[in-house]
Amino acid sequence: MTEFLSETMGQLLERVAGERPNQQAVKYIEMEYNKTYAEFNRECDEVAKGFLAMGIKKGDHVAIWATNYPQWLVTMFASAKIGAIMVTVNTNYKIHELEFLMKQSDSKALIVCDGLKDVDCEQIMYELCPELKKCEPGKLKSARLPHLEILITLDNKYEGMFHWSELKTHGEKIDDKQLDAAKSACSPHEVINMQYTSGTSGFPKGVMLTHYNIINNGLQIGNGMKLTHADRLCIPVPFFHCFGMVLAIMACVTHGSTMVPLLFYTPMKTMHTVAYERCTAVHGVPTMFIGMLEHRDFAKYDLSSLRTGIMAGSPCPVETMKQVVDKMNMHDIVIVYGQTEASPGCTMTTTDDSLAHRVETVGRAFDQVETKIVDPETGETLPPNVPGEFCARGYNIMKGYYNMPEKTAEVIDEDGWLHTGDVAIADEHGYYRITGRIKDMIIRGGENIYPKEIEDFVYTHPKVSDVQVVGIPSELYGEEAMAFVILKTNERATESEIKKYVADNMSRHKVPSYVHFIDEFPMTASGKIQKFKLRDMACERLGLSTA
Repeated sequence: MTEFLSETMGQLLERVAGERPNQQAVKYIEMEYNKTYAEFNRECDEVAKGFLAMGIKKGDHVAIWATNYPQWLVTMFASAKIGAIMVTVNTNYKIHELEFLMKQSDSKALIVCDGLKDVDCEQIMYELCPELKKCEPGKLKSARLPHLEILITLDNKYEGMFHWSELKTHGEKIDDKQLDAAKSACSPHEVINMQYTSGTSGFPKGVMLTHYNIINNGLQIGNGMKLTHADRLCIPVPFFHCFGMVLAIMACVTHGSTMVPLLFYTPMKTMHTVAYERCTAVHGVPTMFIGMLEHRDFAKYDLSSLRTGIMAGSPCPVETMKQVVDKMNMHDIVIVYGQTEASPGCTMTTTDDSLAHRVETVGRAFDQVETKIVDPETGETLPPNVPGEFCARGYNIMKGYYNMPEKTAEVIDEDGWLHTGDVAIADEHGYYRITGRIKDMIIRGGENIYPKEIEDFVYTHPKVSDVQVVGIPSELYGEEAMAFVILKTNERATESEIKKYVADNMSRHKVPSYVHFIDEFPMTASGKIQKFKLRDMACERLGLSTA
C-alpha cells in the first residue's frame, strides 16, 4: 500500500531539495538551463516573491501559454508555494479559444511566450486587449478580459507587459517572512491547478485539481516505474497536459529524479536527447513512439540507456508496445490510463507485470482508487469480461469543473463516482482493457463494433504505420466503419488489400466498409487524435453530410 504524502507542492519541493540538494533536477539541451534541486527550489522562491510583489496572491488564477520552457516549470511550483492557481493553456489555442479560456477561468495574470507554431501570441494579446499599448505593466483594464491585470512575457519585452526577468527584481521587495506566511496559509487539499480539457465535444472545461491530487498521483506513477534519483526522464510531451505535468514532472519530483524536457517534440530531437543525456526513461503518446521507430535515422541513435517510460494519452497499439520493448530497450515500459478529471491516473501497469499484461492491458487500479465497469444505460455494475463504462472513485478525482456545476454533475454522480465515457473490460484479476469511447462505438445493423479492436489488428499489417477507425452514417446499416490508414514510408497498398486482410481474420461485420489512405491524423497539442475531425472528413469525402 502506498504511503500517501500530505504536503503542499511547495513543501514537497523543499523537502526533496533538503534531502538531495545536489541532485540534478532539470537539464535542458536546447538552452542553458541546468539546475540542482536546491538551485531550482531557490529560483521558485525568488519567483514566488515576484508574484507576491506584483499583487498575485492566494486564490488568484495565473494562466501560462507557452511550450515546455523552464519558466513553465518554475511557474508551476512558484505559484503553488503562495497558493495561486495555475491555469494551463493549450499551445494549439488561437484567439477565439484563448478568449474563452481567459474569461471562463477568471485569470488575473497571463504568462506568455513569443510564438507557437503558426500563432503570434503577442499579436493575439494586443488584438484581445488593445488597452495594453497604453497601460503600465500590471495595470491592465481590459474590456474583453475584465479579470486580466498582469501579463508577463518570456521572450521579448512588449508594451504593457512585464518581462520574466523583472520578477526577481520585484521580488526583492518581499522578505522571507512574507513568503513564509503565504506558504503556511496553503493546504494540501486546496485547488492548485486548472487544466482545460481539449474540448473535443463542446467548450473546454476547467478541471480543478489539488496539491493532494497531483502529488500522490505522481507518486504512485513513479512507484510503478520504479523511479529513483538515478533516473533521467526525457519529457517531449507538453507540460500543459496532465501527461507532462503529473506523469512526468510530479513523478520525477516525488522521487528526486532528473527531468530532461524538450521545448516540443520531434522524433530526431527526442532520440538525440535520450542518447546524449543517457536518459533512462522517455514518455510519449503512441504516435510519438511510432515517429521514432520509423525515422530513417533510428538505427543511428544509441538508446541503450533506456529502461522505462510511459505510453499513454490515447489507446496504445499492442504491436507498437512490443517494438518499443524490443527496439528501444524499454523493457520496463508501462501504461497509465485515466483522464484529466482523475488527476489523471486511475489504472497502471507496473514493471513487475508480465509483458503480456503490459502490452495488452492498462493494468490494475491505483491504491486507494476504486474502479468498476457499469452498464451505461442502467448503471448496474457488470461482471468480469463484460464491456461497459469505466468508473472510478478516490483521492484522485477532481474537485469539479470551474464554475460549471451542471457539467460536473453529468460526470460525477451522487456517490462520488467519475463516469469516464470510456468502454472497458476487466478480467478476473482486475486488469483492465480499454476498448474505446462510448461515443466512438459503432452500431452496424445491430452489431456493436469497437474501433480499437479493428485498429489493433490492422496495425499488424506489414505495410501499415498507423490506423484509426471511425463510424460514419449509413442508410442501410445505421452506421458503418471507415478506416483511415497511414502507410509506412515507400509502401503502397489498396483499399481491397486492407479489407481482405481484415476479412480473412475477423468477423464480417468488422471489415471496414471504406478504407482511406492519409498522411497524418488531425491531432490536439497533447497528442490525442481528433476522431471527430476524421468523421467530418469521411462524411465530406463520401457526400454523407446530410445522411
